[in-house]
Amino acid sequence: MFKSIRLKLTVWYSIVLLIALGSFGIIAYLYTGENLSQNLDISLRSEAEWLREILEGRLEKESAKTRNLREEFLDSQADVDTTSPNVEQGESAEAYEIWNKIYEHSLLNSKKQFIYIFDRRGRTFYKSYNLGLDTLPSPKNLEPFHVAISEFNLGNRKVRLASLNTRFYRIRVAYPEDEISEMLQNLFSIFLILIPIVLSISIVGGYFLAKQSLRPVDEITQTARKITATNLQERIHVINPRDEIGRLTETLNDMISRLEASFEKVTQFSMDASHELRTPLTIMRGEIELALRGTLAAKSYKETLASLLEEVIRMASIIDGLILLAKADGGNLKLEKKPTRLDLLINEIKEDAEVLAERKRINISISKLAETTVMGDEIRLRQLMLNLVDNAIKYTPNGGKVTLSLERNDGSATFTIEDTGIGISSNELNRIFDRFYRVDKSRSRLPDGLGLGLSISKWVAEAHGGRLLAESRIGKGSKFTVVLPATASPE
Repeated sequence: MFKSIRLKLTVWYSIVLLIALGSFGIIAYLYTGENLSQNLDISLRSEAEWLREILEGRLEKESAKTRNLREEFLDSQADVDTTSPNVEQGESAEAYEIWNKIYEHSLLNSKKQFIYIFDRRGRTFYKSYNLGLDTLPSPKNLEPFHVAISEFNLGNRKVRLASLNTRFYRIRVAYPEDEISEMLQNLFSIFLILIPIVLSISIVGGYFLAKQSLRPVDEITQTARKITATNLQERIHVINPRDEIGRLTETLNDMISRLEASFEKVTQFSMDASHELRTPLTIMRGEIELALRGTLAAKSYKETLASLLEEVIRMASIIDGLILLAKADGGNLKLEKKPTRLDLLINEIKEDAEVLAERKRINISISKLAETTVMGDEIRLRQLMLNLVDNAIKYTPNGGKVTLSLERNDGSATFTIEDTGIGISSNELNRIFDRFYRVDKSRSRLPDGLGLGLSISKWVAEAHGGRLLAESRIGKGSKFTVVLPATASPE
């Protein structure tokens, strides 16, 4: 079970989701805490600024002479600690109005903030008891008319403090951070409850989605198990050719098609090889049985042995060709490539072809012979050309003509063999390179062909990076063209 892809997908999906949720929770927790702290600082600054405006608005109503008298009076008074304005201390009746505004503001404010206002001599103008504090610390090096934010501990509680000094008054506004801590604790509790729930739902949902997504894979597996060598025509059903599984299914179907074609070729090859080997074996068996009867003359025994030798040579040729093609298919046949002069090789092939064509009085000629060098295996190239020449002579009537030519064009060597033979129909032209394939009707009368020559020739051409092409017309003759890559120069 732990090797199942759907389980692995579910586990990895859950791990990634857990990391994502954890990261989101941490970021949200830190961001919320920072945002609440910033909003608290803004609120404290606004509160301090509002108090400053209230106090400065009162001072603006006083004349310069009154302000001077206030300043002289404040300088001459001793420290007094009171929580409300006192007329005897030099405060005007307007102070009661300001004091009441601040008091009313404190009552209406739902926040548990502490407001403490005193003059520069330390005398209290206003003090609230929301926090249960008597006094608030004063920050050092406080700039005039600038709100400074600081933090201090009140027992186990943290308190945020906004401090502002004006010309005559000192304003302090404090607020406990308990509410912020409580909100963050609630947020943490929510994440602590929701993350396991979401993770549990994701595990169930992820397993279900993985199972649904991989269901076509199970169908592919079941169908593929049913396909054997006896029913390679079966194909896997493609549900959606545009997704990854659909493309995988099409790839498997293509592979099965190639396997089917390979099996067909192997089967056909086995049947053809059996047929080709059975013919000489049948001939040899008949002649041996006839010789064992002991009724033949001495001369007849010699002829029988000669016939047996021909069949043995024929079988050896078939076996050699099969071994060659088997090695080529398995990639075990190595070519010893070296610079080879094709023009010199064709001259040698012409001499051999004239010997083969002498009995049928076929004219062998060379129309063009360009000086050309290729990197190749001379033995295999000779085999390729001899196979083509032998075929041309074999299927050309007496008195016919076979023409050889070699041209060099655009870095390639083109070797052509053209005959005036019986020709090949267009239906059979595509199959002449198949192993053991011989054209029916006209060519079936010729017993010398093994049906492997053109297959070997095509392999040699392709092994040298070239190609072998065929053109033919019934009754007009055939033309075989070998195109090979040529080197830069004959040297």
